[in-house]
Amino acid sequence: MHAQLLLSTGWIQFFQVFAALSVLVLLHEFGHYFFARLFKVRVEKFYLFFDFLFPFPTVGNFSIWKKKIGDTLYGIGWFPLGGYVKIAGMVDESMDEDQLAQPPKPDEFRAQKAWKRLFIMLGGIIVNLLVAAIAYMAIFGIWGEDYLPTQSAKYGIVADSLAQSIGLQNGDKVLGLDGKPVERFGQILPEMILGEAKTLNVERDGRALNIPVPPGTISSIIKTNPRTKGSAFILPRTPAVVQLVSAGSAADKMGLKEGDSIVMTNSRPTPFYDQFDKLKRELSGKPISITVVRGGNQYAVLNGQVPENGILGFQPYGPGERFFDIRQIHYGPIAAVGKGFSAMWDSFTGYGRNLKLLFTSKEVKVSESVGGLISFGKSAPQTFQWETFLGYLALISIILAFMNLLPIPGLDGGYVLFLLIEMVTGRKVSDKVMGWATTAGLILLLALMVYANGMDVFRLFKK
Repeated sequence: MHAQLLLSTGWIQFFQVFAALSVLVLLHEFGHYFFARLFKVRVEKFYLFFDFLFPFPTVGNFSIWKKKIGDTLYGIGWFPLGGYVKIAGMVDESMDEDQLAQPPKPDEFRAQKAWKRLFIMLGGIIVNLLVAAIAYMAIFGIWGEDYLPTQSAKYGIVADSLAQSIGLQNGDKVLGLDGKPVERFGQILPEMILGEAKTLNVERDGRALNIPVPPGTISSIIKTNPRTKGSAFILPRTPAVVQLVSAGSAADKMGLKEGDSIVMTNSRPTPFYDQFDKLKRELSGKPISITVVRGGNQYAVLNGQVPENGILGFQPYGPGERFFDIRQIHYGPIAAVGKGFSAMWDSFTGYGRNLKLLFTSKEVKVSESVGGLISFGKSAPQTFQWETFLGYLALISIILAFMNLLPIPGLDGGYVLFLLIEMVTGRKVSDKVMGWATTAGLILLLALMVYANGMDVFRLFKK
């Protein structure tokens, strides 16, 4: 049963990754296509996936499907990664140098003014950013937004072993980072990591304290749970209140009921679930006596035995509206548009800050943070819901836009760099130099792909 669940979860993740990448690559290439056709530049090919063994344009040349309409050959390649448009008169993945040796024609890329070529090259990035903004608009317009304000975490935090090792305690109330308040509880960890915070400002027993963040803490947080970037480091502390009891479980046999508030366990105060859970684990295979408040002020003492696996068989209430003032925001159509664009920009700049850490941080190591297709697949939602899928789609679209903007020849950003040089100096970079740079860039990209996917495989065997 467990294996079947894992298999189905894996397929759900795979299809979401495949669908998101296919749609986004197609739209990215459409961005180039749109601006090329807008400026009456001939587009010779428009492909989803490569019809050759990327990045070798003369190896494995065949298509799953193709059809020529006008001057453009539309098709689906056999190599299921990426895609491309072949714009006449441009050094691209197809590396058609024979065409470049001829004098430029009016409908070729190289015959256009620099500003037109710049828009053609930025077209894919522009579309990716628009797609992300539209996805966010849909999310906020349909489902709205809810979050836990940091000040509303009135019971403080539950600190895991790593958090406790730097001096945090269960019940501490986080006030901010490096003297700056953090409005949303869910942003404490991301801001701590991306900003490489030096101190955590907390309140303990009514006193304000500054907890130093020792060197190596950020690295340890990421290593502990790289998929969620250490989300278990701190969690909102919640009272021990029963939400659901499994039929036939030890909790059911003891008489535990929905809504019961656990206040004592074996004569020790356990009003918070973290206190109860810790003591329950210590009592595995042993008798347990639980005092609960039921129906307001009515006390009940329930006796039983904790199974050897430490599971009593009930689910507590999480940090929802029952205990906290969850902030809920509903957006009208106009407000959703503005929020969509601001969320897109926040995501774009946030990803830039994340990437910057790879080169500037002493704690974030490339070998531990870079991943390939396996890591990419694991990052996908494990269940399909439109809200989470649209959020994932927006994030991947942001990543594609950002990565394509990097000034590496072979990527859109590399072409943009050469165009900016031309616009500043007034001198066009020669086609031969562009060709050499593109070849070098594609080799670099291939090396990065091999390295990233190799690290994924290494981590699998390391486990």
